[in-house]
Amino acid sequence: MRPAILFSLTATIFLTACSGGNDAPPRDLSGSEQHAFWTSLQALCGQAFAGTLVEMSPPDTSFAGKELVMHVRQCEDSVVRVPFFVGNDRSRTWVISRTSAGLRLKHDHRHEDGSEDEITQYGGDTSEPGSTTRQEFAADAHTASLIPAAATNVWTLEIQPDRSLAYALRREGTARRFRVEFDLTRPVPAPPPPWGY
Repeated sequence: MRPAILFSLTATIFLTACSGGNDAPPRDLSGSEQHAFWTSLQALCGQAFAGTLVEMSPPDTSFAGKELVMHVRQCEDSVVRVPFFVGNDRSRTWVISRTSAGLRLKHDHRHEDGSEDEITQYGGDTSEPGSTTRQEFAADAHTASLIPAAATNVWTLEIQPDRSLAYALRREGTARRFRVEFDLTRPVPAPPPPWGY
């Protein structure tokens, strides 16, 4: 096989594997609540914002007194990557993507050397249209298998354009809650890349 053909074939296989090649093409969201939400998210691309921890139950000292910053760092037609920094910890990236059924939220966790954490790529998909300002993502089968206790997790992203963005978690049937709100009226300097990027 000629080198050029072999390279092309290898690249195609690699890209298919990385993109989750079993998924159908992203659904056309035009005119939907999710399209408006997606547009609001894309409008933040390149900007970083400071956040405030509003709710955490049970308490977690790893967030106490730490600067919280999110950076809408990478925007493509079907994927938006948003690193979430907790002090000097650059291990977390939210990956929001369009799917054949709606929207998906995944959590990409990395070590400082760039390697993936054992607990990574968990999250879920929308099951309802949501609203132009709020989308909910219920835990998927991968999450339930990876973190059995998180099988009833529901993550929420809320965007009030030109005002605020909130990331929240609730675990149905329990008191577990987490919510951080970011002030969109005051962009902050872009932080360094997250680990692994």
